[in-house]
Amino acid sequence: MVSATLLIALVSLLLLNPPWIQEHHAAEGHEWSYSGAEGPEHWGDLGPENAVCKLGHEQSPIDIRSAEKAELPAIEFNYKTSPLKIVNNGHTIQINYAPGSKISVAGKEYEVVQFHFHHPSEEKIQGQGYDMVTHIVHKDSEGRLAVVAVLMKPGHENPFVQSLWAHLPQAPGKEQMVVNASVNVANLLPAAKGYYTFPGSLTTPPCTEGVRWFVLRSPVEVSAAQVAAFAKLYPNNARPIQPTSGRKIEERP
Repeated sequence: MVSATLLIALVSLLLLNPPWIQEHHAAEGHEWSYSGAEGPEHWGDLGPENAVCKLGHEQSPIDIRSAEKAELPAIEFNYKTSPLKIVNNGHTIQINYAPGSKISVAGKEYEVVQFHFHHPSEEKIQGQGYDMVTHIVHKDSEGRLAVVAVLMKPGHENPFVQSLWAHLPQAPGKEQMVVNASVNVANLLPAAKGYYTFPGSLTTPPCTEGVRWFVLRSPVEVSAAQVAAFAKLYPNNARPIQPTSGRKIEERP
């Protein structure tokens, strides 16, 4: 039987290191990857903390099909400028965001924590994938996550992406704060902000569920050279499509 002291210690540890903030970090003692013996098909077997990767019923990403048009509220974006803190964490390029930037959906606020990239896109729409996707990760006051996904298609050079790629860490390492550089992820958003929404999970171990997804319907453009620069570091860092399992998918045109 677990003693009261040990139970208190375990709860304290979870509060200090909540699993929903650990996206793109290895589970303690269990490294993971996007291929081989530690690839996506094995994530659920790498340790009990990752069991939901294979046992969960609302896993992400999904192929968005048969979405129901609904009277959904607009996402109110209130993104502000943040110092540029960029890291190659061994799974993606991630930008850690300063506090104070938020989205609001039907009066519910979520603060930006970080954003990162996948190549190719993890999400598909009616079977169509995209060259890349950006996931903007948000957290509410109770620790619940919401992710805004911005799909990226071939086209012109993207000035926002280029401002990041100018400081692209070529090898995994610690977070780098770029002196005299700042970033505002609002500059990545498409003009039209209709979206698909559904319940899902983190797309990396521990695959925690209870994440609210907002996939913007309109993609933004990136150049072939920009995609190639990321692909040189991460040829494929996308989790395969997961079963929808009867989830309701709604669409705001």
